[in-house]
Amino acid sequence: MFDLDLWREIFQSINKNRTRSLLSGFTVAFAILLFAILFGIANGLKNTFKEAFGDDATNSIFINSGRTTKASKGLQAGRRIQFKNEDYDYIKETYNNKVEFITGRVYKNINASFRNEQNNYSVRAVHPDHQFLEKTKIKEGRYINQNDLNNATKVVVIGRLVEEDLFLRTSALGKYINLSGIPYKVVGVFTDDGGDNEERLIYMPITTAQQVYGNNDYIDQINLTYNPELNYDQALAFSSSLVRKLKERFLVASSDQRAIRVRNLAADSKKVNQFNLALTSIILIIGFGTLIAGIVGISNIMIFIVKERTKEIGIRKALGASPRSIVSIILIESILITAIAGYVGLLIGMGVLEVVGPKLEAYFIKDPAVSTSLVISATITLIIAGGIAGYFPAKRASKIKPIVALRDD
Repeated sequence: MFDLDLWREIFQSINKNRTRSLLSGFTVAFAILLFAILFGIANGLKNTFKEAFGDDATNSIFINSGRTTKASKGLQAGRRIQFKNEDYDYIKETYNNKVEFITGRVYKNINASFRNEQNNYSVRAVHPDHQFLEKTKIKEGRYINQNDLNNATKVVVIGRLVEEDLFLRTSALGKYINLSGIPYKVVGVFTDDGGDNEERLIYMPITTAQQVYGNNDYIDQINLTYNPELNYDQALAFSSSLVRKLKERFLVASSDQRAIRVRNLAADSKKVNQFNLALTSIILIIGFGTLIAGIVGISNIMIFIVKERTKEIGIRKALGASPRSIVSIILIESILITAIAGYVGLLIGMGVLEVVGPKLEAYFIKDPAVSTSLVISATITLIIAGGIAGYFPAKRASKIKPIVALRDD
Protein backbone atom coordinates (compact mmCIF):
# COMPACT_ATOMS: atom_id res chain seq x y z
CA MET A 1 0.00 0.00 0.00
CA PHE A 2 1.31 3.45 -0.94
CA ASP A 3 2.42 5.31 2.22
CA LEU A 4 2.24 9.04 1.50
CA ASP A 5 3.86 9.97 4.82
CA LEU A 6 6.82 7.69 4.08
CA TRP A 7 7.47 9.29 0.69
CA ARG A 8 6.98 12.78 2.10
CA GLU A 9 9.59 12.01 4.72
CA ILE A 10 12.01 10.63 2.11
CA PHE A 11 11.74 13.74 -0.07
CA GLN A 12 12.11 15.98 2.96
CA SER A 13 15.30 14.10 3.89
CA ILE A 14 16.68 14.49 0.34
CA ASN A 15 15.80 18.20 0.28
CA LYS A 16 17.31 18.79 3.69
CA ASN A 17 20.58 17.10 2.73
CA ARG A 18 21.00 18.39 -0.81
CA THR A 19 24.79 18.25 -0.87
CA ARG A 20 24.81 14.65 0.32
CA SER A 21 22.14 13.68 -2.22
CA LEU A 22 23.93 15.48 -5.08
CA LEU A 23 27.22 13.75 -4.28
CA SER A 24 25.50 10.38 -4.24
CA GLY A 25 23.74 11.14 -7.51
CA PHE A 26 26.86 12.50 -9.19
CA THR A 27 28.77 9.26 -8.54
CA VAL A 28 26.04 7.24 -10.25
CA ALA A 29 25.40 9.70 -13.09
CA PHE A 30 29.09 9.97 -13.97
CA ALA A 31 29.51 6.18 -14.00
CA ILE A 32 26.55 5.72 -16.35
CA LEU A 33 27.62 8.70 -18.50
CA LEU A 34 31.14 7.29 -18.97
CA PHE A 35 29.77 3.80 -19.54
CA ALA A 36 27.44 5.03 -22.32
CA ILE A 37 30.14 7.11 -24.06
CA LEU A 38 32.72 4.29 -24.00
CA PHE A 39 30.35 1.73 -25.46
CA GLY A 40 29.03 4.29 -27.96
CA ILE A 41 32.54 4.97 -29.30
CA ALA A 42 33.25 1.23 -29.49
CA ASN A 43 30.06 0.70 -31.50
CA GLY A 44 31.03 3.62 -33.75
CA LEU A 45 34.33 1.93 -34.61
CA LYS A 46 32.49 -1.31 -35.32
CA ASN A 47 30.07 0.54 -37.61
CA THR A 48 33.02 1.96 -39.55
CA PHE A 49 34.40 -1.49 -40.25
CA LYS A 50 30.94 -2.84 -40.99
CA GLU A 51 30.35 -0.12 -43.57
CA ALA A 52 33.73 -0.75 -45.17
CA PHE A 53 32.63 -4.31 -45.94
CA GLY A 54 28.90 -3.64 -45.99
CA ASP A 55 28.38 -3.82 -49.75
CA ASP A 56 30.59 -6.87 -50.32
CA ALA A 57 29.92 -10.45 -49.30
CA THR A 58 32.32 -11.39 -46.48
CA ASN A 59 33.39 -14.52 -48.37
CA SER A 60 34.41 -12.57 -51.49
CA ILE A 61 37.61 -13.04 -53.47
CA PHE A 62 38.78 -10.36 -55.95
CA ILE A 63 41.14 -11.38 -58.76
CA ASN A 64 43.04 -8.57 -60.52
CA SER A 65 45.60 -8.69 -63.30
CA GLY A 66 48.63 -6.47 -63.81
CA ARG A 67 52.03 -6.62 -65.48
CA THR A 68 54.72 -9.20 -64.87
CA THR A 69 57.76 -8.00 -62.95
CA LYS A 70 59.92 -11.06 -63.63
CA ALA A 71 60.86 -13.02 -66.73
CA SER A 72 59.36 -16.50 -66.86
CA LYS A 73 59.69 -19.42 -69.26
CA GLY A 74 61.30 -17.34 -71.99
CA LEU A 75 58.82 -14.45 -71.65
CA GLN A 76 60.06 -10.97 -70.74
CA ALA A 77 59.09 -8.94 -67.70
CA GLY A 78 56.54 -6.16 -68.21
CA ARG A 79 54.05 -8.40 -70.03
CA ARG A 80 50.41 -7.36 -69.54
CA ILE A 81 48.14 -10.09 -68.18
CA GLN A 82 44.69 -9.90 -69.75
CA PHE A 83 41.79 -11.97 -68.46
CA LYS A 84 39.26 -13.29 -71.00
CA ASN A 85 35.95 -15.11 -70.96
CA GLU A 86 37.82 -18.42 -71.19
CA ASP A 87 39.60 -17.64 -67.90
CA TYR A 88 36.27 -16.95 -66.24
CA ASP A 89 34.98 -20.31 -67.55
CA TYR A 90 38.18 -22.05 -66.41
CA ILE A 91 37.79 -20.88 -62.80
CA LYS A 92 34.09 -21.68 -62.76
CA GLU A 93 34.61 -25.21 -64.06
CA THR A 94 37.84 -26.05 -62.18
CA TYR A 95 36.55 -24.92 -58.78
CA ASN A 96 32.87 -25.66 -59.26
CA ASN A 97 32.41 -27.20 -55.80
CA LYS A 98 34.23 -24.35 -54.04
CA VAL A 99 32.70 -21.38 -55.87
CA GLU A 100 29.33 -20.05 -54.72
CA PHE A 101 28.91 -17.07 -57.09
CA ILE A 102 31.26 -15.75 -59.77
CA THR A 103 31.28 -12.75 -62.10
CA GLY A 104 33.57 -10.92 -64.44
CA ARG A 105 33.79 -7.14 -64.53
CA VAL A 106 34.44 -4.69 -67.34
CA TYR A 107 34.78 -1.04 -66.32
CA LYS A 108 33.68 1.91 -68.47
CA ASN A 109 33.12 5.62 -67.87
CA ILE A 110 30.31 7.04 -69.94
CA ASN A 111 28.09 10.09 -70.35
CA ALA A 112 24.47 9.21 -69.57
CA SER A 113 21.49 11.32 -70.57
CA PHE A 114 17.71 11.29 -70.44
CA ARG A 115 15.84 14.11 -72.13
CA ASN A 116 17.52 17.32 -70.93
CA GLU A 117 19.40 15.77 -68.01
CA GLN A 118 22.89 14.31 -68.32
CA ASN A 119 25.86 13.32 -66.16
CA ASN A 120 28.96 11.13 -66.16
CA TYR A 121 28.82 7.72 -64.49
CA SER A 122 30.85 4.57 -64.05
CA VAL A 123 29.52 1.46 -65.77
CA ARG A 124 30.19 -2.04 -64.55
CA ALA A 125 29.53 -4.77 -67.08
CA VAL A 126 28.91 -7.97 -65.12
CA HIS A 127 27.42 -11.45 -64.97
CA PRO A 128 24.11 -12.08 -63.16
CA ASP A 129 25.88 -13.47 -60.05
CA HIS A 130 27.30 -10.01 -59.41
CA GLN A 131 24.10 -9.05 -57.61
CA PHE A 132 24.92 -11.42 -54.75
CA LEU A 133 28.57 -10.45 -54.45
CA GLU A 134 27.70 -6.76 -53.98
CA LYS A 135 24.52 -7.41 -51.98
CA THR A 136 22.65 -5.24 -54.48
CA LYS A 137 19.00 -4.71 -53.53
CA ILE A 138 16.55 -4.33 -56.39
CA LYS A 139 14.18 -1.45 -55.73
CA GLU A 140 12.18 -1.80 -58.94
CA GLY A 141 12.25 -4.19 -61.88
CA ARG A 142 14.94 -6.86 -62.09
CA TYR A 143 18.67 -7.49 -62.31
CA ILE A 144 20.65 -8.67 -65.33
CA ASN A 145 19.84 -12.29 -66.22
CA GLN A 146 21.34 -15.08 -68.31
CA ASN A 147 19.12 -14.28 -71.30
CA ASP A 148 20.62 -10.76 -71.39
CA LEU A 149 24.09 -12.34 -71.51
CA ASN A 150 23.23 -14.87 -74.20
CA ASN A 151 21.72 -12.22 -76.49
CA ALA A 152 24.01 -9.30 -75.50
CA THR A 153 20.89 -7.19 -75.02
CA LYS A 154 21.17 -3.45 -74.51
CA VAL A 155 19.66 -3.26 -71.05
CA VAL A 156 20.93 -1.63 -67.86
CA VAL A 157 20.21 -1.62 -64.14
CA ILE A 158 20.80 1.81 -62.61
CA GLY A 159 21.44 3.00 -59.07
CA ARG A 160 18.88 4.92 -57.07
CA LEU A 161 20.85 8.17 -57.34
CA VAL A 162 21.24 7.80 -61.10
CA GLU A 163 17.46 7.68 -61.32
CA GLU A 164 17.18 10.76 -59.11
CA ASP A 165 19.81 12.66 -61.16
CA LEU A 166 18.44 11.97 -64.63
CA PHE A 167 14.79 11.04 -64.30
CA LEU A 168 13.86 13.59 -61.63
CA ARG A 169 10.23 12.86 -60.69
CA THR A 170 9.74 10.21 -63.37
CA SER A 171 10.25 6.49 -62.82
CA ALA A 172 13.19 5.16 -64.85
CA LEU A 173 11.83 1.62 -65.16
CA GLY A 174 11.05 0.70 -68.76
CA LYS A 175 12.47 3.91 -70.22
CA TYR A 176 15.54 4.28 -72.44
CA ILE A 177 18.71 5.96 -71.23
CA ASN A 178 21.34 7.21 -73.66
CA LEU A 179 24.88 6.03 -72.84
CA SER A 180 27.41 7.89 -74.99
CA GLY A 181 25.06 7.86 -77.97
CA ILE A 182 23.65 4.34 -77.55
CA PRO A 183 20.16 3.78 -76.10
CA TYR A 184 19.72 1.17 -73.35
CA LYS A 185 16.49 0.07 -71.73
CA VAL A 186 16.32 0.45 -67.94
CA VAL A 187 15.10 -2.89 -66.59
CA GLY A 188 15.83 -2.27 -62.93
CA VAL A 189 16.70 0.27 -60.22
CA PHE A 190 18.81 -0.80 -57.24
CA THR A 191 19.94 0.39 -53.83
CA ASP A 192 23.20 -0.53 -52.11
CA ASP A 193 24.37 -0.44 -48.48
CA GLY A 194 27.78 0.73 -49.72
CA GLY A 195 26.59 4.36 -49.84
CA ASP A 196 26.16 7.07 -52.46
CA ASN A 197 29.11 6.05 -54.63
CA GLU A 198 27.68 2.56 -55.09
CA GLU A 199 24.25 3.97 -55.93
CA ARG A 200 25.67 6.12 -58.74
CA LEU A 201 26.69 3.08 -60.76
CA ILE A 202 25.16 1.53 -63.87
CA TYR A 203 25.25 -2.22 -64.51
CA MET A 204 24.94 -3.87 -67.93
CA PRO A 205 25.51 -7.41 -69.31
CA ILE A 206 29.22 -8.11 -69.71
CA THR A 207 28.72 -9.57 -73.19
CA THR A 208 27.03 -6.34 -74.29
CA ALA A 209 29.96 -4.20 -73.14
CA GLN A 210 32.45 -6.57 -74.77
CA GLN A 211 30.59 -6.36 -78.07
CA VAL A 212 29.76 -2.65 -78.09
CA TYR A 213 32.88 -1.12 -76.54
CA GLY A 214 35.69 -3.33 -77.81
CA ASN A 215 34.42 -6.18 -79.95
CA ASN A 216 36.51 -8.55 -77.80
CA ASP A 217 36.14 -10.97 -74.90
CA TYR A 218 38.33 -9.12 -72.42
CA ILE A 219 37.57 -9.04 -68.68
CA ASP A 220 39.08 -6.42 -66.36
CA GLN A 221 38.49 -8.28 -63.09
CA ILE A 222 37.05 -11.57 -61.86
CA ASN A 223 35.21 -11.67 -58.54
CA LEU A 224 33.75 -14.66 -56.75
CA THR A 225 32.48 -15.88 -53.41
CA TYR A 226 33.72 -19.17 -52.03
CA ASN A 227 31.48 -21.87 -50.58
CA PRO A 228 30.30 -20.60 -47.15
CA GLU A 229 30.91 -24.07 -45.72
CA LEU A 230 34.67 -23.57 -46.09
CA ASN A 231 36.37 -22.52 -42.87
CA TYR A 232 38.99 -19.79 -42.63
CA ASP A 233 41.98 -22.04 -43.37
CA GLN A 234 40.19 -23.78 -46.24
CA ALA A 235 39.25 -20.40 -47.74
CA LEU A 236 42.86 -19.22 -47.65
CA ALA A 237 44.04 -22.52 -49.13
CA PHE A 238 41.48 -22.10 -51.91
CA SER A 239 42.70 -18.60 -52.81
CA SER A 240 46.33 -19.78 -52.73
CA SER A 241 45.46 -22.62 -55.11
CA LEU A 242 43.65 -20.11 -57.33
CA VAL A 243 46.73 -17.88 -57.55
CA ARG A 244 49.02 -20.81 -58.27
CA LYS A 245 46.78 -22.20 -61.05
CA LEU A 246 46.34 -18.81 -62.72
CA LYS A 247 50.08 -18.13 -62.63
CA GLU A 248 50.68 -21.48 -64.30
CA ARG A 249 47.99 -20.69 -66.88
CA PHE A 250 49.56 -17.34 -67.78
CA LEU A 251 53.18 -18.53 -67.47
CA VAL A 252 53.87 -16.14 -64.59
CA ALA A 253 56.76 -16.71 -62.17
CA SER A 254 55.55 -18.08 -58.82
CA SER A 255 57.40 -15.27 -56.99
CA ASP A 256 55.84 -12.51 -59.12
CA GLN A 257 53.43 -10.66 -56.82
CA ARG A 258 52.04 -8.08 -59.26
CA ALA A 259 51.02 -9.99 -62.36
CA ILE A 260 48.03 -11.68 -60.71
CA ARG A 261 46.73 -10.38 -57.40
CA VAL A 262 44.09 -12.07 -55.29
CA ARG A 263 42.42 -10.42 -52.32
CA ASN A 264 40.53 -12.76 -50.02
CA LEU A 265 38.10 -11.01 -47.66
CA ALA A 266 38.38 -13.97 -45.29
CA ALA A 267 41.72 -12.58 -44.13
CA ASP A 268 40.28 -9.05 -43.79
CA SER A 269 37.22 -10.35 -41.96
CA LYS A 270 39.37 -12.27 -39.49
CA LYS A 271 41.44 -9.17 -38.74
CA VAL A 272 38.29 -7.10 -38.28
CA ASN A 273 36.74 -9.73 -36.00
CA GLN A 274 39.94 -9.91 -33.95
CA PHE A 275 40.01 -6.12 -33.67
CA ASN A 276 36.34 -5.98 -32.65
CA LEU A 277 36.88 -8.72 -30.06
CA ALA A 278 39.90 -6.94 -28.59
CA LEU A 279 38.06 -3.61 -28.61
CA THR A 280 34.98 -5.11 -26.96
CA SER A 281 37.13 -6.76 -24.30
CA ILE A 282 38.93 -3.51 -23.52
CA ILE A 283 35.68 -1.54 -23.35
CA LEU A 284 34.07 -4.20 -21.16
CA ILE A 285 36.99 -4.07 -18.74
CA ILE A 286 36.93 -0.27 -18.64
CA GLY A 287 33.12 -0.16 -18.53
CA PHE A 288 32.81 -2.64 -15.69
CA GLY A 289 35.71 -0.93 -13.94
CA THR A 290 33.69 2.28 -14.13
CA LEU A 291 30.64 0.53 -12.70
CA ILE A 292 32.70 -0.99 -9.88
CA ALA A 293 34.10 2.47 -9.11
CA GLY A 294 30.53 3.76 -9.01
CA ILE A 295 29.46 0.92 -6.72
CA VAL A 296 32.36 1.60 -4.36
CA GLY A 297 31.52 5.30 -4.37
CA ILE A 298 27.88 4.62 -3.55
CA SER A 299 28.85 2.20 -0.79
CA ASN A 300 31.17 4.69 0.86
CA ILE A 301 28.58 7.46 0.64
CA MET A 302 25.83 5.23 2.05
CA ILE A 303 28.03 4.18 4.99
CA PHE A 304 28.67 7.87 5.68
CA ILE A 305 24.98 8.72 5.33
CA VAL A 306 23.91 6.02 7.80
CA LYS A 307 26.60 7.06 10.30
CA GLU A 308 25.52 10.69 9.94
CA ARG A 309 21.92 9.71 10.69
CA THR A 310 22.72 7.57 13.75
CA LYS A 311 21.17 10.08 16.17
CA GLU A 312 18.12 10.42 13.93
CA ILE A 313 17.77 6.63 13.98
CA GLY A 314 18.04 6.66 17.78
CA ILE A 315 15.26 9.23 18.06
CA ARG A 316 13.06 7.19 15.71
CA LYS A 317 13.61 4.04 17.76
CA ALA A 318 12.92 5.94 20.98
CA LEU A 319 9.61 7.07 19.47
CA GLY A 320 8.70 3.50 18.63
CA ALA A 321 9.83 3.13 15.03
CA SER A 322 10.43 -0.48 14.02
CA PRO A 323 13.82 -1.59 12.61
CA ARG A 324 12.04 -2.47 9.35
CA SER A 325 10.67 1.07 8.89
CA ILE A 326 14.12 2.57 9.54
CA VAL A 327 15.74 0.28 6.97
CA SER A 328 12.93 1.00 4.47
CA ILE A 329 13.41 4.77 4.64
CA ILE A 330 17.17 4.60 4.06
CA LEU A 331 16.86 1.87 1.41
CA ILE A 332 14.15 3.61 -0.63
CA GLU A 333 16.03 6.91 -0.44
CA SER A 334 19.19 5.20 -1.73
CA ILE A 335 17.36 3.46 -4.59
CA LEU A 336 15.48 6.64 -5.56
CA ILE A 337 18.66 8.77 -5.76
CA THR A 338 20.48 6.05 -7.71
CA ALA A 339 17.60 5.59 -10.18
CA ILE A 340 17.16 9.31 -10.87
CA ALA A 341 20.91 9.91 -11.18
CA GLY A 342 21.30 6.87 -13.45
CA TYR A 343 18.56 8.15 -15.74
CA VAL A 344 20.16 11.60 -15.86
CA GLY A 345 23.54 10.02 -16.67
CA LEU A 346 21.90 7.97 -19.43
CA LEU A 347 20.28 11.06 -20.97
CA ILE A 348 23.52 13.07 -20.85
CA GLY A 349 25.52 10.19 -22.32
CA MET A 350 23.05 9.72 -25.18
CA GLY A 351 22.99 13.48 -25.73
CA VAL A 352 26.79 13.71 -25.91
CA LEU A 353 26.92 10.90 -28.47
CA GLU A 354 24.16 12.55 -30.50
CA VAL A 355 25.92 15.94 -30.55
CA VAL A 356 29.50 14.84 -31.18
CA GLY A 357 28.61 11.81 -33.34
CA PRO A 358 28.80 13.59 -36.75
CA LYS A 359 32.15 15.17 -35.83
CA LEU A 360 33.67 11.82 -34.90
CA GLU A 361 33.36 10.49 -38.47
CA ALA A 362 36.62 12.30 -39.23
CA TYR A 363 38.23 9.91 -36.71
CA PHE A 364 36.64 6.81 -38.29
CA ILE A 365 33.91 6.59 -35.67
CA LYS A 366 30.58 6.34 -37.49
CA ASP A 367 27.19 6.72 -35.79
CA PRO A 368 28.42 6.16 -32.22
CA ALA A 369 25.50 4.85 -30.21
CA VAL A 370 24.87 2.47 -27.39
CA SER A 371 22.05 0.04 -26.82
CA THR A 372 19.49 1.54 -24.45
CA SER A 373 18.93 -1.90 -22.93
CA LEU A 374 22.66 -2.19 -22.14
CA VAL A 375 22.78 1.17 -20.34
CA ILE A 376 19.51 0.44 -18.51
CA SER A 377 21.02 -2.88 -17.38
CA ALA A 378 24.08 -1.02 -16.09
CA THR A 379 21.79 1.47 -14.31
CA ILE A 380 19.79 -1.35 -12.71
CA THR A 381 23.08 -2.90 -11.58
CA LEU A 382 23.99 0.36 -9.87
CA ILE A 383 20.50 0.65 -8.36
CA ILE A 384 20.83 -2.86 -6.91
CA ALA A 385 24.31 -1.99 -5.69
CA GLY A 386 22.97 1.22 -4.18
CA GLY A 387 20.24 -0.75 -2.44
CA ILE A 388 22.69 -3.30 -1.06
CA ALA A 389 25.10 -0.52 -0.07
CA GLY A 390 22.31 1.16 1.87
CA TYR A 391 20.78 -2.00 3.31
CA PHE A 392 23.64 -3.44 5.35
CA PRO A 393 24.70 -0.28 7.20
CA ALA A 394 21.02 0.60 7.73
CA LYS A 395 20.36 -2.89 9.08
CA ARG A 396 23.24 -2.57 11.53
CA ALA A 397 22.13 0.91 12.58
CA SER A 398 18.55 -0.27 13.13
CA LYS A 399 19.80 -2.77 15.72
CA ILE A 400 21.58 -0.13 17.83
CA LYS A 401 19.88 0.63 21.14
CA PRO A 402 18.28 4.12 21.22
CA ILE A 403 20.42 5.30 24.17
CA VAL A 404 23.65 4.26 22.33
CA ALA A 405 22.51 5.96 19.10
CA LEU A 406 21.63 9.19 20.92
CA ARG A 407 25.09 9.33 22.51
CA ASP A 408 26.84 8.85 19.14
CA ASP A 409 29.19 11.63 18.12
